[in-house]
Amino acid sequence: MNERSTTPNRRRAGTGTTGTALAALAALAVLVAACGDDDATDAAATTTTASGSATTDGDAATTTTGDGGDEGPAETTGATLVLNWTPNAHHLGVYAAQHEGWYADAGIDLEILEPTAAGVAQAIGTGDAEFGISVAESVIPARAEGVPIVSIATILPVNDSVMMSLPEDGITAPADLAGKEYGGYGGSLETELVNRLVSCDGGDPDEVAMTEVGNVDYLSGLEADRFDFVWVFEGWDGLRAEVVEGRDVDYVRFSDHLDCIPNWYTPLFITSEDLIENDPALVQAFMDATAQGYELAMEDPAAAADAMLDLVPEMDEQLIRAAAEYHAPLFAADGSPFGAQERDVWASFDEFLVEAGLTEQPSEIDDAFTNDFVLVDGGDVDEDEDADGDTADE
Repeated sequence: MNERSTTPNRRRAGTGTTGTALAALAALAVLVAACGDDDATDAAATTTTASGSATTDGDAATTTTGDGGDEGPAETTGATLVLNWTPNAHHLGVYAAQHEGWYADAGIDLEILEPTAAGVAQAIGTGDAEFGISVAESVIPARAEGVPIVSIATILPVNDSVMMSLPEDGITAPADLAGKEYGGYGGSLETELVNRLVSCDGGDPDEVAMTEVGNVDYLSGLEADRFDFVWVFEGWDGLRAEVVEGRDVDYVRFSDHLDCIPNWYTPLFITSEDLIENDPALVQAFMDATAQGYELAMEDPAAAADAMLDLVPEMDEQLIRAAAEYHAPLFAADGSPFGAQERDVWASFDEFLVEAGLTEQPSEIDDAFTNDFVLVDGGDVDEDEDADGDTADE
């Protein structure tokens, strides 16, 4: 979430409003997407083509070779990737692959767009774009509304979300949230997560005050005592507070309390059911090049940061370099390739949404994601394999 984002970037990640719970859940996807926001520009105003050159206001992407100067494929296929927010550390691998010419080498003339008012899911589901970056809390309600999107890879296998506060507020455990004020978007998912975190740690969730603050300067809000804690990504706004602003902050990390709340995939790559069925080669080529970019980000975060700064020079250099180092060990779980998803993660999050009354009935989880385009030594990933390499049946 970025304090410098602008009103045009307050984009909703879901589509449609078939019910209050689904609408609130889809709106919460904006909150999580905003956690990765950088110095915002007008949505969809800037694109980056496969050559690494920037175009504006919908200029057409051109067929080209990679930055390395090597001869590219004789023919390329145009494709569009719609980001979930403005460029940030979650997109490092995409920009690394773009900068190195790996999409062009794979025969793809990739255009990168920021999200439009219609939302990422809608753009992919209607075929207006081939690929997008979304979040599980958007994919599930979108599919419930009939939007035919599929998650093809996760960017982070473990949710990087935290509740951030200042040391003077004394919040070091979930029970400490009781008696404090939460600043957020007022969504049902936010409320349920806070309630469960507090309850599981022995606190009274009724003692938590909820304040709707929207997309504001969260650190300034904390310092002004407008609220006591906020939901952010540690690897972006947490780093912004610590590294850029030099401020001490405390965290209640979601990943430390997975006995109470579920892990879920946020963010992730999506495409359409139609593209998977009719052009799986394009999906595979996109994922191969993308995985190559994230492998660079894992192996050489400084080089990935260099690539991103070259293509998006307006980014905060100090922040993106710190975030690249932070994310390098987090883009893939031990023993798993980049992008691999576990069915149990999807199922537990879906169950959580139903139990919380955020969705009306269980989803067809097996249709919501696939590991078909994530390969290990030429073979498909076992969707039931856990982060330690054991299968769910063992």
